[in-house]
Amino acid sequence: MKTTALTAIHKELGAKMVPFAGYDMPVSYEGVNIEHKTVREHLGVFDVSHMGEFFVEGPEAEKLIQYITSNDITKIKDGQAQYTCMPNTENGIVDDLIVYKFNSEKYLMVVNASNIQKDWEWANTHNSFDAKLTNASEEYSLLAVQGPKAIEAMQALTEVNLKEIPYYHFAVGTFANCEDVIISATGYTGSGGFELYIKNENAEQVWSSVLEAGESFGIQPIGLAARDTLRLEMGFCLYGNDIDDTTSPLEAKLGWITKFDTEFVNKENLLKQKEEGLQRRLVAFEVTGKGIPRKDYPILDTEGNAIGHVTSGTQAPSLGKAIGLGYVKTGFHLAGTECLIQIRKKQVPAVLVKLPFYKS
Repeated sequence: MKTTALTAIHKELGAKMVPFAGYDMPVSYEGVNIEHKTVREHLGVFDVSHMGEFFVEGPEAEKLIQYITSNDITKIKDGQAQYTCMPNTENGIVDDLIVYKFNSEKYLMVVNASNIQKDWEWANTHNSFDAKLTNASEEYSLLAVQGPKAIEAMQALTEVNLKEIPYYHFAVGTFANCEDVIISATGYTGSGGFELYIKNENAEQVWSSVLEAGESFGIQPIGLAARDTLRLEMGFCLYGNDIDDTTSPLEAKLGWITKFDTEFVNKENLLKQKEEGLQRRLVAFEVTGKGIPRKDYPILDTEGNAIGHVTSGTQAPSLGKAIGLGYVKTGFHLAGTECLIQIRKKQVPAVLVKLPFYKS
Protein backbone atom coordinates (compact mmCIF):
# COMPACT_ATOMS: atom_id res chain seq x y z
CA MET A 1 0.00 0.00 0.00
CA LYS A 2 1.47 3.33 -1.06
CA THR A 3 1.29 6.42 1.12
CA THR A 4 1.35 10.13 0.38
CA ALA A 5 3.63 12.66 2.04
CA LEU A 6 0.69 13.52 4.33
CA THR A 7 -0.52 10.06 5.36
CA ALA A 8 0.85 10.34 8.91
CA ILE A 9 -0.88 13.73 9.34
CA HIS A 10 -4.23 12.32 8.21
CA LYS A 11 -3.94 9.55 10.80
CA GLU A 12 -3.06 12.06 13.51
CA LEU A 13 -6.19 14.03 12.58
CA GLY A 14 -8.27 10.88 13.08
CA ALA A 15 -9.15 10.35 9.43
CA LYS A 16 -10.79 7.10 8.41
CA MET A 17 -8.25 5.58 6.02
CA VAL A 18 -9.12 3.22 3.16
CA PRO A 19 -7.23 1.62 0.25
CA PHE A 20 -7.82 3.60 -2.95
CA ALA A 21 -5.97 3.07 -6.24
CA GLY A 22 -3.17 1.37 -4.35
CA TYR A 23 -2.82 4.21 -1.82
CA ASP A 24 -3.76 4.53 1.84
CA MET A 25 -6.11 7.52 1.58
CA PRO A 26 -8.41 9.50 3.94
CA VAL A 27 -12.03 8.77 3.03
CA SER A 28 -13.52 11.00 5.76
CA TYR A 29 -12.73 12.96 8.92
CA GLU A 30 -15.99 14.21 10.48
CA GLY A 31 -18.38 12.57 8.03
CA VAL A 32 -19.28 12.95 4.38
CA ASN A 33 -22.32 15.24 4.82
CA ILE A 34 -20.51 17.68 7.11
CA GLU A 35 -17.44 17.76 4.87
CA HIS A 36 -19.54 18.17 1.73
CA LYS A 37 -21.39 21.13 3.25
CA THR A 38 -18.09 22.70 4.38
CA VAL A 39 -16.81 22.78 0.79
CA ARG A 40 -20.08 24.07 -0.67
CA GLU A 41 -20.40 26.88 1.90
CA HIS A 42 -16.91 27.63 3.15
CA LEU A 43 -13.59 25.94 2.38
CA GLY A 44 -12.00 22.51 2.45
CA VAL A 45 -8.63 20.99 1.60
CA PHE A 46 -8.19 17.55 0.04
CA ASP A 47 -5.03 15.49 -0.25
CA VAL A 48 -5.22 14.09 -3.79
CA SER A 49 -1.53 13.32 -4.09
CA HIS A 50 -2.32 9.89 -5.48
CA MET A 51 -2.96 11.49 -8.89
CA GLY A 52 -0.27 11.02 -11.55
CA GLU A 53 1.87 13.68 -13.21
CA PHE A 54 3.64 13.23 -16.55
CA PHE A 55 5.75 16.02 -18.03
CA VAL A 56 5.92 16.13 -21.82
CA GLU A 57 8.78 18.19 -23.23
CA GLY A 58 10.56 18.78 -26.53
CA PRO A 59 10.03 20.22 -30.02
CA GLU A 60 7.13 17.84 -30.75
CA ALA A 61 5.53 17.70 -27.30
CA GLU A 62 2.39 19.30 -28.69
CA LYS A 63 2.20 16.79 -31.55
CA LEU A 64 2.36 13.84 -29.16
CA ILE A 65 -0.40 15.24 -26.95
CA GLN A 66 -2.51 16.09 -29.99
CA TYR A 67 -2.23 12.51 -31.23
CA ILE A 68 -3.00 10.66 -27.98
CA THR A 69 -5.78 12.95 -26.73
CA SER A 70 -9.16 13.75 -28.26
CA ASN A 71 -9.35 17.49 -27.60
CA ASP A 72 -7.48 20.14 -29.61
CA ILE A 73 -4.40 21.08 -27.61
CA THR A 74 -3.48 23.80 -30.13
CA LYS A 75 -6.42 25.88 -28.90
CA ILE A 76 -4.96 26.62 -25.48
CA LYS A 77 -2.36 29.26 -24.60
CA ASP A 78 0.57 29.27 -22.19
CA GLY A 79 -0.76 29.15 -18.63
CA GLN A 80 -3.97 27.42 -19.64
CA ALA A 81 -5.29 23.93 -18.86
CA GLN A 82 -7.52 21.64 -20.90
CA TYR A 83 -9.79 18.74 -19.95
CA THR A 84 -9.47 15.86 -22.39
CA CYS A 85 -9.31 12.09 -22.70
CA MET A 86 -7.10 9.45 -24.28
CA PRO A 87 -9.16 7.19 -26.55
CA ASN A 88 -8.14 3.55 -26.94
CA THR A 89 -8.46 1.59 -30.19
CA GLU A 90 -11.69 -0.20 -29.18
CA ASN A 91 -13.92 2.91 -28.88
CA GLY A 92 -13.21 3.13 -25.16
CA ILE A 93 -11.26 5.55 -22.97
CA VAL A 94 -7.77 4.87 -21.61
CA ASP A 95 -8.22 7.74 -19.15
CA ASP A 96 -9.58 11.25 -18.75
CA LEU A 97 -7.05 13.87 -17.75
CA ILE A 98 -6.06 17.53 -17.59
CA VAL A 99 -3.24 18.90 -19.73
CA TYR A 100 -1.36 22.03 -18.61
CA LYS A 101 0.56 24.14 -21.13
CA PHE A 102 3.66 25.94 -19.82
CA ASN A 103 4.94 26.72 -23.32
CA SER A 104 5.05 25.10 -26.77
CA GLU A 105 7.72 22.65 -25.60
CA LYS A 106 6.55 21.89 -22.06
CA TYR A 107 3.27 20.37 -20.90
CA LEU A 108 2.01 18.53 -17.84
CA MET A 109 -0.51 15.67 -18.08
CA VAL A 110 -2.37 14.92 -14.84
CA VAL A 111 -3.90 11.45 -14.85
CA ASN A 112 -6.01 9.30 -12.54
CA ALA A 113 -4.23 7.39 -9.80
CA SER A 114 -5.63 3.99 -10.78
CA ASN A 115 -4.36 4.44 -14.34
CA ILE A 116 -0.83 5.78 -13.84
CA GLN A 117 0.99 2.70 -15.12
CA LYS A 118 -1.51 2.03 -17.92
CA ASP A 119 -1.37 5.68 -19.06
CA TRP A 120 2.41 5.76 -18.89
CA GLU A 121 2.72 2.70 -21.10
CA TRP A 122 0.07 4.01 -23.51
CA ALA A 123 1.75 7.40 -23.92
CA ASN A 124 5.17 5.83 -24.44
CA THR A 125 3.85 3.27 -26.91
CA HIS A 126 2.52 6.08 -29.11
CA ASN A 127 5.51 8.38 -28.70
CA SER A 128 6.99 8.35 -32.19
CA PHE A 129 7.61 12.08 -31.87
CA ASP A 130 10.55 14.21 -30.77
CA ALA A 131 9.13 14.44 -27.26
CA LYS A 132 10.44 13.39 -23.87
CA LEU A 133 8.10 11.89 -21.28
CA THR A 134 8.92 12.09 -17.57
CA ASN A 135 6.84 10.33 -14.93
CA ALA A 136 7.01 12.67 -11.91
CA SER A 137 4.10 11.06 -10.05
CA GLU A 138 6.27 9.98 -7.11
CA GLU A 139 7.79 13.46 -6.74
CA TYR A 140 4.68 15.61 -6.48
CA SER A 141 1.95 16.10 -3.90
CA LEU A 142 -1.38 17.63 -4.88
CA LEU A 143 -3.68 19.59 -2.60
CA ALA A 144 -7.13 20.72 -3.70
CA VAL A 145 -8.27 23.81 -1.80
CA GLN A 146 -11.93 24.02 -2.71
CA GLY A 147 -14.84 26.27 -1.80
CA PRO A 148 -16.19 29.81 -2.24
CA LYS A 149 -13.72 31.24 0.29
CA ALA A 150 -10.63 29.91 -1.50
CA ILE A 151 -9.36 33.15 -3.07
CA GLU A 152 -9.95 35.24 0.03
CA ALA A 153 -8.35 32.72 2.38
CA MET A 154 -5.34 31.70 0.28
CA GLN A 155 -4.26 35.12 -1.01
CA ALA A 156 -2.17 35.73 2.11
CA LEU A 157 0.07 32.79 1.19
CA THR A 158 1.21 34.03 -2.22
CA GLU A 159 2.10 37.16 -4.17
CA VAL A 160 0.39 35.67 -7.21
CA ASN A 161 -2.92 37.51 -7.67
CA LEU A 162 -5.38 34.63 -7.31
CA LYS A 163 -8.27 36.72 -8.62
CA GLU A 164 -6.44 37.02 -11.95
CA ILE A 165 -6.25 33.26 -12.55
CA PRO A 166 -9.34 32.40 -14.62
CA TYR A 167 -11.01 29.00 -14.45
CA TYR A 168 -8.83 26.34 -16.09
CA HIS A 169 -5.76 28.56 -16.04
CA PHE A 170 -2.71 28.38 -13.78
CA ALA A 171 0.35 30.24 -12.56
CA VAL A 172 3.69 29.11 -11.15
CA GLY A 173 4.95 30.97 -8.12
CA THR A 174 5.87 30.99 -4.46
CA PHE A 175 3.14 29.66 -2.17
CA ALA A 176 3.47 29.33 1.62
CA ASN A 177 7.17 30.21 1.22
CA CYS A 178 7.69 27.29 -1.17
CA GLU A 179 8.96 28.05 -4.66
CA ASP A 180 7.72 26.72 -8.02
CA VAL A 181 4.24 25.75 -6.86
CA ILE A 182 1.75 25.23 -9.68
CA ILE A 183 -1.37 27.14 -8.62
CA SER A 184 -4.25 25.97 -10.80
CA ALA A 185 -7.82 27.28 -10.86
CA THR A 186 -9.22 23.80 -11.30
CA GLY A 187 -10.94 21.21 -9.13
CA TYR A 188 -13.62 18.55 -9.17
CA THR A 189 -16.18 20.01 -6.76
CA GLY A 190 -18.02 22.76 -8.65
CA SER A 191 -17.48 25.20 -5.77
CA GLY A 192 -14.39 27.00 -7.02
CA GLY A 193 -10.88 26.96 -5.64
CA PHE A 194 -7.41 25.84 -6.57
CA GLU A 195 -5.25 22.78 -6.98
CA LEU A 196 -1.67 23.09 -5.74
CA TYR A 197 1.10 20.96 -7.26
CA ILE A 198 4.03 20.90 -4.85
CA LYS A 199 7.16 18.85 -4.36
CA ASN A 200 6.74 16.14 -1.71
CA GLU A 201 9.32 17.72 0.61
CA ASN A 202 7.13 20.84 0.84
CA ALA A 203 3.79 19.07 1.31
CA GLU A 204 3.59 19.27 5.10
CA GLN A 205 4.56 22.94 5.13
CA VAL A 206 1.94 23.86 2.53
CA TRP A 207 -0.75 21.70 4.19
CA SER A 208 -0.16 23.38 7.57
CA SER A 209 -0.06 26.85 6.04
CA VAL A 210 -3.30 26.26 4.13
CA LEU A 211 -5.11 25.13 7.28
CA GLU A 212 -3.73 28.07 9.26
CA ALA A 213 -4.62 30.65 6.59
CA GLY A 214 -8.08 29.18 6.19
CA GLU A 215 -8.90 28.78 9.88
CA SER A 216 -10.93 31.98 10.18
CA PHE A 217 -12.79 31.01 6.97
CA GLY A 218 -13.96 27.68 8.37
CA ILE A 219 -11.53 25.44 6.50
CA GLN A 220 -11.51 21.72 7.29
CA PRO A 221 -9.66 18.71 5.86
CA ILE A 222 -11.94 16.78 3.51
CA GLY A 223 -11.87 13.11 2.53
CA LEU A 224 -12.46 11.28 -0.73
CA ALA A 225 -16.07 10.38 0.14
CA ALA A 226 -17.13 14.04 0.02
CA ARG A 227 -15.06 14.55 -3.12
CA ASP A 228 -17.22 11.89 -4.74
CA THR A 229 -20.56 13.41 -3.66
CA LEU A 230 -19.39 16.88 -4.71
CA ARG A 231 -18.32 15.76 -8.19
CA LEU A 232 -21.48 13.71 -8.67
CA GLU A 233 -23.72 16.71 -7.89
CA MET A 234 -21.95 18.44 -10.80
CA GLY A 235 -22.30 15.42 -13.09
CA PHE A 236 -18.52 15.07 -13.47
CA CYS A 237 -17.47 11.62 -14.68
CA LEU A 238 -15.40 9.33 -12.46
CA TYR A 239 -13.07 6.95 -14.25
CA GLY A 240 -13.85 3.35 -13.36
CA ASN A 241 -17.51 4.23 -12.83
CA ASP A 242 -18.96 6.47 -15.53
CA ILE A 243 -16.19 6.05 -18.08
CA ASP A 244 -13.70 3.24 -18.67
CA ASP A 245 -12.01 1.15 -21.36
CA THR A 246 -15.42 0.11 -22.74
CA THR A 247 -17.22 3.48 -22.89
CA SER A 248 -16.69 5.85 -25.80
CA PRO A 249 -16.37 9.59 -25.20
CA LEU A 250 -19.42 10.10 -27.42
CA GLU A 251 -21.57 7.76 -25.31
CA ALA A 252 -20.29 9.52 -22.17
CA LYS A 253 -21.43 12.99 -23.33
CA LEU A 254 -17.81 13.95 -23.94
CA GLY A 255 -18.34 14.89 -27.56
CA TRP A 256 -17.34 18.43 -26.57
CA ILE A 257 -13.77 17.22 -25.94
CA THR A 258 -13.72 15.03 -29.07
CA LYS A 259 -12.52 17.25 -31.92
CA PHE A 260 -12.79 15.47 -35.26
CA ASP A 261 -10.90 18.21 -37.10
CA THR A 262 -7.71 16.93 -35.42
CA GLU A 263 -5.85 13.65 -35.88
CA PHE A 264 -5.90 11.37 -32.84
CA VAL A 265 -5.89 7.70 -31.89
CA ASN A 266 -9.06 5.89 -33.06
CA LYS A 267 -10.54 9.00 -34.68
CA GLU A 268 -11.92 7.11 -37.68
CA ASN A 269 -13.77 4.51 -35.59
CA LEU A 270 -15.26 7.15 -33.29
CA LEU A 271 -16.35 9.18 -36.29
CA LYS A 272 -17.99 6.05 -37.72
CA GLN A 273 -19.75 5.48 -34.39
CA LYS A 274 -21.05 9.05 -34.48
CA GLU A 275 -22.30 8.72 -38.06
CA GLU A 276 -23.97 5.35 -37.51
CA GLY A 277 -25.63 6.47 -34.29
CA LEU A 278 -24.98 5.67 -30.64
CA GLN A 279 -26.54 2.60 -29.07
CA ARG A 280 -26.44 3.97 -25.52
CA ARG A 281 -26.02 7.27 -23.72
CA LEU A 282 -24.84 8.42 -20.32
CA VAL A 283 -27.77 10.04 -18.50
CA ALA A 284 -28.44 11.81 -15.23
CA PHE A 285 -31.43 10.96 -13.05
CA GLU A 286 -33.11 11.98 -9.82
CA VAL A 287 -34.89 9.37 -7.75
CA THR A 288 -38.49 10.43 -7.08
CA GLY A 289 -39.25 7.46 -4.82
CA LYS A 290 -37.39 6.19 -1.76
CA GLY A 291 -34.00 4.57 -2.12
CA ILE A 292 -30.38 5.31 -2.99
CA PRO A 293 -29.00 4.09 -6.34
CA ARG A 294 -25.61 2.40 -6.42
CA LYS A 295 -23.18 1.32 -9.11
CA ASP A 296 -24.45 -1.52 -11.34
CA TYR A 297 -28.08 -1.32 -10.19
CA PRO A 298 -30.36 -1.98 -13.20
CA ILE A 299 -32.24 0.87 -14.87
CA LEU A 300 -35.66 -0.17 -16.19
CA ASP A 301 -38.32 1.45 -18.34
CA THR A 302 -41.73 2.12 -16.79
CA GLU A 303 -42.84 -1.38 -17.86
CA GLY A 304 -40.00 -2.99 -15.94
CA ASN A 305 -37.80 -3.85 -18.95
CA ALA A 306 -34.03 -3.48 -18.54
CA ILE A 307 -32.68 -0.48 -20.47
CA GLY A 308 -29.35 0.17 -18.75
CA HIS A 309 -27.43 0.34 -15.50
CA VAL A 310 -26.33 2.84 -12.86
CA THR A 311 -22.67 3.90 -12.89
CA SER A 312 -22.68 6.33 -9.93
CA GLY A 313 -25.29 7.08 -7.29
CA THR A 314 -25.64 8.78 -3.93
CA GLN A 315 -27.88 10.73 -1.58
CA ALA A 316 -26.89 14.28 -2.59
CA PRO A 317 -26.13 16.34 0.55
CA SER A 318 -26.78 19.70 -1.16
CA LEU A 319 -30.08 18.60 -2.67
CA GLY A 320 -31.67 16.31 -0.11
CA LYS A 321 -32.49 13.75 -2.79
CA ALA A 322 -30.96 10.67 -4.37
CA ILE A 323 -29.23 11.17 -7.72
CA GLY A 324 -27.19 9.15 -10.16
CA LEU A 325 -25.56 8.66 -13.53
CA GLY A 326 -25.94 5.66 -15.77
CA TYR A 327 -26.08 4.32 -19.31
CA VAL A 328 -29.39 3.64 -21.05
CA LYS A 329 -30.38 2.58 -24.53
CA THR A 330 -30.69 5.43 -27.03
CA GLY A 331 -34.34 6.45 -27.18
CA PHE A 332 -34.68 6.42 -23.41
CA HIS A 333 -32.04 9.13 -22.88
CA LEU A 334 -33.96 12.42 -23.08
CA ALA A 335 -34.45 14.65 -20.04
CA GLY A 336 -37.93 14.21 -18.60
CA THR A 337 -38.04 10.49 -19.39
CA GLU A 338 -39.43 8.47 -16.48
CA CYS A 339 -37.76 5.22 -15.50
CA LEU A 340 -37.30 2.79 -12.62
CA ILE A 341 -34.18 1.93 -10.65
CA GLN A 342 -33.96 -1.62 -9.33
CA ILE A 343 -32.85 -1.03 -5.73
CA ARG A 344 -32.56 -4.48 -4.19
CA LYS A 345 -36.04 -5.99 -4.49
CA LYS A 346 -37.84 -2.71 -5.20
CA GLN A 347 -38.39 -0.86 -8.46
CA VAL A 348 -38.06 2.79 -7.45
CA PRO A 349 -39.31 5.59 -9.75
CA ALA A 350 -36.85 8.14 -11.15
CA VAL A 351 -36.74 10.80 -13.86
CA LEU A 352 -33.95 11.84 -16.22
CA VAL A 353 -32.70 15.40 -15.75
CA LYS A 354 -30.21 17.82 -17.27
CA LEU A 355 -26.84 18.40 -15.65
CA PRO A 356 -25.59 19.72 -13.35
CA PHE A 357 -27.74 18.47 -10.50
CA TYR A 358 -26.37 21.22 -8.22
CA LYS A 359 -26.71 24.79 -9.37
CA SER A 360 -24.95 27.34 -7.18
